[in-house]
Amino acid sequence: MRIVRHHEYGPSGVLRTEEADLPAYGPQDVLVRAEAIGVDHADVQRRLGTFPLGAPSLPHCPSTDVSGTVVEVGAEVAGITPGMRVTVWKARDAYAEYVAAPAARVLPIPAGLDPAEATILGATGRVAINLLRTARLAAGETVLVHAGAGAVGHIAVQVARALGAGKVLATAGSPAKLDFIRSLGADAAIDYTAPDWTERVAEAAGTGGVDVILDGIGGKQLVTDIHLLAPYGRLVFFGGSGGDAEQPDIPVLDLLGMRQVMGFSMPTLLQNRPDLAEEAVRDLVRMVSEGSVRPVIHARVPLDEAPHAHDLLERRQSMGRVVLVP
Repeated sequence: MRIVRHHEYGPSGVLRTEEADLPAYGPQDVLVRAEAIGVDHADVQRRLGTFPLGAPSLPHCPSTDVSGTVVEVGAEVAGITPGMRVTVWKARDAYAEYVAAPAARVLPIPAGLDPAEATILGATGRVAINLLRTARLAAGETVLVHAGAGAVGHIAVQVARALGAGKVLATAGSPAKLDFIRSLGADAAIDYTAPDWTERVAEAAGTGGVDVILDGIGGKQLVTDIHLLAPYGRLVFFGGSGGDAEQPDIPVLDLLGMRQVMGFSMPTLLQNRPDLAEEAVRDLVRMVSEGSVRPVIHARVPLDEAPHAHDLLERRQSMGRVVLVP
């Protein structure tokens, strides 16, 4: 089978298509023929060697969300059969024609979703909905989603609306992305490259201020975000896609306005409260099935052109999700 790896850190050209054996699978695993493979910004950071939690060992093939058809199942797997259409969240060695994964990481694809759209039901969509659940979003509250045109962001904008947010605000860096965010139902789209972007957020939020901020960018903006929070507001930090290797210290005195800052990690949630994670997945599937959340695919890129898919994210040209198609 074909697989895409990089044997060094560097520009997108270090990604190379190679031949490999089919992945081995155990008694509790499934083998899936990939039809759509999600591409994440974290994949780009790992390829560059700048991922905030450390560079991966080499050679490296990203782990990401994969949708496709079950080919074989292990002897101890129940409820999953060959021929089923499924999504695997965070499959190992995912940039490949076939992936093997524990059955616990497999989710049947709802009717009406194509494989590319279904990749959102993997880690990307799960992060989006769990961020808002972690923030304890209440009906009528105002939400600010940074990078609202991205893979996680464009789902978070829609989930916030589906959960009853009073106002949904989102940031992006180009006119096309701002229009895209508005098309998803955001009440206001703010250009974060504008010198007065914080004033624009405050104006859009109104006298009540911002109750919930989802920040996956980090860097100096993280401290700025704290001052946008209303009393009892909550900021959830979940990544450093802005590229800063080190994140700023949070000034404790800035929290005296009854503001809260919390971090989010999907592995930590799964380890400590798998029940909450499972509940969120059910809610996400319902929202997608009902149409209140609509996955948007920016580009379907052939597997052999993985460098182009990375370029779309690295140059911040994508709106919604980019997927590889074997």
